Amino acid sequence: MAEHKHGEMDITVQTKTFDGFIKFTTWFVVACIFLCIFLAVFAA
Repeated sequence: MAEHKHGEMDITVQTKTFDGFIKFTTWFVVACIFLCIFLAVFAA
């Protein structure tokens, strides 16, 4: 079995995936807040 050496693994794909997830989550939360405000203002 190969020795594990800390910090040698290429994690660019994981980093891009995580950044995309954070960006999507941020925009989703902003959209939910906007929708809640919109419904509070214009609800009958």
